[in-house]
Amino acid sequence: MTVDEIHSTTTAPDPDGRFAAEILLPRRSPGRWIAGAVALVLVYFVASSLLTKEGLEWAVIGKYLFSEGILHGLLNTLWLTVVVMLLGFLFGIGLAAMRLSKNPVLRSISWTYVWIFRSVPMLVQILFWFNIGYLYPQISFGIPWGPTFFRGDANEIISATTAAILALTAHEAAYASEIIRGGILGVDQGQTEASVALGVPQWRILLQIVLPQAMRTIVPAAGNMLIGTLKGTSIVSIIAVSDLLYAAQFVYNKTFQVVPLLVVATIWYVAVTSLLSVGQYFVERHYARGAVRVLPPTPWRRLIAALQGHSTRRTGA
Repeated sequence: MTVDEIHSTTTAPDPDGRFAAEILLPRRSPGRWIAGAVALVLVYFVASSLLTKEGLEWAVIGKYLFSEGILHGLLNTLWLTVVVMLLGFLFGIGLAAMRLSKNPVLRSISWTYVWIFRSVPMLVQILFWFNIGYLYPQISFGIPWGPTFFRGDANEIISATTAAILALTAHEAAYASEIIRGGILGVDQGQTEASVALGVPQWRILLQIVLPQAMRTIVPAAGNMLIGTLKGTSIVSIIAVSDLLYAAQFVYNKTFQVVPLLVVATIWYVAVTSLLSVGQYFVERHYARGAVRVLPPTPWRRLIAALQGHSTRRTGA
């Protein structure tokens, strides 16, 4: 609050010309209250207009919200998200290490990979992997110029689910590598140099000095990436992978109740992302302990403190 925003009242000065007490009161801002009231009215009208529409068909939403097909699609969305995030960060760590390497060949390969997979839209990558059999009708595993251990038809090996995992993992690995690299570069280089001067082993420098500080930068971005991946899995419905959106589409293609089924999918996406956001908050709070002396209270503690303060004011204590 600036000095201009404060209306101060003072008591009469004492014989020495000093003010005995000073009370600072915030300036009343009726414009803020009016703006808040107008915003609430607009929100009310928008919400009431949406919630009372007959086309929503709340009975249909309640019927399919916990149906077996929808829950099966939700489960597929969750495990696809987990697998893609784990593989994406695993490859992302390798790409970040290559990018931070002093080897120019490894740096160039990592940079090229990130450049390509960040430049190509996700839908194009999914369709490319789904049609990989056009380029490679046969897929074989073995030693180059040596024996082949396995050979099979590409269309049988690369199913729709496998193509979705490959495309999403390749895409997320590019972003994960930049998140990890940015977090490591954000740590003051002087700390590494001081640790080396003190004879600390490289693995201890990485695990006990660099990574704990880098996590403060990595975790928020990784949390956003996790939520983005969860929502991004809906695009795999284009190749008939049975995720949450595809399960909803499967139902409304038979019943023609498009909007209610889309609302069902929306409710589950909002519920899962909300849970992930809560988890992200506490993980960020854990890694913030090294940056601030006293952590701010959690929203739950703020609510309790506000209720206790309101109760105290009412009782006049």
